Amino acid sequence: MASAAALPPGVKPPPLEIDLGDQESLQRGARTFINYCLSCHSAAYMRYNRMGKDLGIDEELVKDNLLFAADKVGDLMKAVMPPEDAKVWFGTAPPDLTLVARFRGPEWLYLYMTGFHREGGRWDNIVFPDVAMPHVLYEWQGEQRAVFKTMEDGSKRFDRFELVRPGSMKKEEYDAAMRDLVNFFVYLGEPAKLVRYRIGVYVLIFLGVFLIFTYLLKREYWKQLH
Repeated sequence: MASAAALPPGVKPPPLEIDLGDQESLQRGARTFINYCLSCHSAAYMRYNRMGKDLGIDEELVKDNLLFAADKVGDLMKAVMPPEDAKVWFGTAPPDLTLVARFRGPEWLYLYMTGFHREGGRWDNIVFPDVAMPHVLYEWQGEQRAVFKTMEDGSKRFDRFELVRPGSMKKEEYDAAMRDLVNFFVYLGEPAKLVRYRIGVYVLIFLGVFLIFTYLLKREYWKQLH
């Protein structure tokens, strides 16, 4: 999880709700990832059919709507862009994002996806200064600039963002879309969590039934003792 110490002065971790039980959120996040992220970034430890099964997406829908970067539904989710070309164009190969939520933390990821701003005619990011990645979702969010406060010691502290040019989404809509995307990244980092959640329900039901029989057995024992 991102801590306040890991963030620039003035940038606070958001109140972010991660809910792997929200299947619709995960589906929306998967759609955003595949449409906008998979061109450059891979999730090479995940297969399309495993994702579809976990998120309740029919295999035919996966084939028809999500296989932009693969030929078979059982393929790994690899980027369209060859790493060699990406290194030439961006100066570095975009990282694989399968485990990014476990490495960075969901709060940091959310701040990253909502923290792009224009600085000196180029895209910058409030939690990743001088980032090489362009803002691929600027048409959704629009263009914003970062406003800083000058402190008594001369240092600068982030204060707020100001919208320069609106995008196709309102702020609340864009923030919700980024929450869905981060939710999907958290799933990618540990898909077995969904299995554990399902098993956990059955375990709790079993323990509840077992408790009833245990209580009845206890009454029988005490009845014989008295």
